[in-house]
Amino acid sequence: MPSAERAATGSRPTRDTASSNDPPGAVPDDVGMTDPADVTDPADATATTGTADTIDTVTADVLATGDITITGRLTDASNLTLLGEASADGLSVPCIYKPVRGERPLWDFPDGTLAERERAAYLVSRSAGWHCVPLTVLRPGPYGPGMVQRWIEDANPDEAVDLVRIEEIPADWLAVLRAVDENGSPVALVHADRPALAALAGFDLVINNADRKGSHVLPLPDGRVLGVDHGLCFHSDDKLRTILWGWAGRPLPVTVIDGIGRLLADLDGALGDELDGLLTREEVDALRERLESLADDPTFPRPPNHRTPIPWPPL
Repeated sequence: MPSAERAATGSRPTRDTASSNDPPGAVPDDVGMTDPADVTDPADATATTGTADTIDTVTADVLATGDITITGRLTDASNLTLLGEASADGLSVPCIYKPVRGERPLWDFPDGTLAERERAAYLVSRSAGWHCVPLTVLRPGPYGPGMVQRWIEDANPDEAVDLVRIEEIPADWLAVLRAVDENGSPVALVHADRPALAALAGFDLVINNADRKGSHVLPLPDGRVLGVDHGLCFHSDDKLRTILWGWAGRPLPVTVIDGIGRLLADLDGALGDELDGLLTREEVDALRERLESLADDPTFPRPPNHRTPIPWPPL
């Protein structure tokens, strides 16, 4: 829950991150951790729409409380992103661990931590019934507190988003932009026209995702589509930057509309309480305004012409 200062002002108190002199397990007092009871969700976060798989509550508890062993690092990530395993009682769960101390400062996201925004994105996905974000928790780790998320294997982003020659655009894909490659050949950034991907695009509208790159889209062999890397979300200003503009001007899918209704109701209950502990009051108010606007006009917006609408690099 928010502190008295934050509730009164709508801003997050200054956060003192662990310094390089702190022991690896040091946890700043004001970084909230996820209660293990909150991750025993019967709906599997690896589902996108429709019927969800069942999460083993033991597996969820291991992710939230098990010992984390680092097995690698994603070197192309902007912030420190570590691959690891959470283990307890003989069970191991592959995971991504992003310690708060490894986050790079950003001028346009001054409030809160990226880890908290990742947790908030998971909660919104779960509450809406879209389940398009892998199970995500806040917890201590080897390098201090941070975001821990279930690692998704067998996902190939190229099956949902790609850069192809103009003459090779698949018939059932949507073109987002055209350019030329290093050889001067015309190419196009395209994405699949699939319901699960459209649901993810609707989710991005809701959370005001400023960084939906192609590599953040994880289509699974069974047809589901997940999204990851949601640290740059929930800004109170319009920051939507995405490669999923192919449905611009089209009606939102029914799945997205139904989820918006659930979110508007849940913001007055448990979801609102949880988000108050992760985002500023201004950001939560802006989330409600976006939901109300989308409920009144359930249409995918068109790209703005006064700022960059696509993240860089796009893939």
